[in-house]
Amino acid sequence: MSFLSKYFSTVVVKGVCHELSFTVPWGHIAAKAWGHPSGRPVLCLHGWADNANTFNRLIPLLPEEFYYVALDFPGHGLSSHRSPGIPYYFTEYISDVRRIADTLNWNKFTILGHSMGGNVGGLFCSIFPELVDKLIVLDGYGFYPIASNAVQQQLQTAINELIKLEKEEGSPRVYTPDGALKRLLLGNESVSEESGKILLQRGATKVAEGLVFSRDLRINLATPIRITIEQCLEFQKNITAAVLLIIAKDGLLSTEKWNPNKPPFSLILDGYRNHLKEFRVEKVEGSHHVHLNDPERVVEIITKFLQMDVKSKL
Repeated sequence: MSFLSKYFSTVVVKGVCHELSFTVPWGHIAAKAWGHPSGRPVLCLHGWADNANTFNRLIPLLPEEFYYVALDFPGHGLSSHRSPGIPYYFTEYISDVRRIADTLNWNKFTILGHSMGGNVGGLFCSIFPELVDKLIVLDGYGFYPIASNAVQQQLQTAINELIKLEKEEGSPRVYTPDGALKRLLLGNESVSEESGKILLQRGATKVAEGLVFSRDLRINLATPIRITIEQCLEFQKNITAAVLLIIAKDGLLSTEKWNPNKPPFSLILDGYRNHLKEFRVEKVEGSHHVHLNDPERVVEIITKFLQMDVKSKL
């Protein structure tokens, strides 16, 4: 048992899982898996600044006939940081998913993604439609567009932020365990204290003086490239998977920016309805991290969707 697991021993997590590590050109991508590799494959993708532990309380409640593999995206959790000097391009996460699927010899699998992980899943489904049978997005829309007139500013900001960080970056800040938990909760209002402890078990590293966060500071910077709503709608037409969106009432729906009844997200929802044979939206009580804070609120919805027989629109 690790130091962090001992310190946060009050957190009870059911289900047996084991660690995986996938070699990549810049190091490794860490992951954890539940179930037997012969089970129906489900790739689980966490949200921004989180890690694979975001699924710790949900997956043990899901059907046992599936094999669940939850990644730490590069720069998160126990995975290697990307090579120095480059920003975190959102599209590179698509490559990461493709690498893992290839290593696991998966030619058809389901994606379960939270927030950013759901957006990675949506884009992956449209680029590699033949590989994905179902997409489940936890509190997200599967795409996160940018206004067409903001693309240039996005790129400029990303470059400037990266150069600024490189000039200022020094030794990582060291926290006490209590201080690290307080800092995590301060930056994640939707995470409960118990959930924060679960994320910290994988999101911090012990050093002589205390704890340091393991995530790469570059993930906090703007991604240089984001796709426009017009591009999102074109990508969306390629999706052949069945899609389920689970939206938390106190998550995205509580922010006008994510209003599902107004563009751009109303257009994305219409796109799903117009192009997919199987598309569902479910609203649940809870925060943006409802799957971690209160997994019982989404278990039945996800279970029914996982076990549902679907036919590709192809």
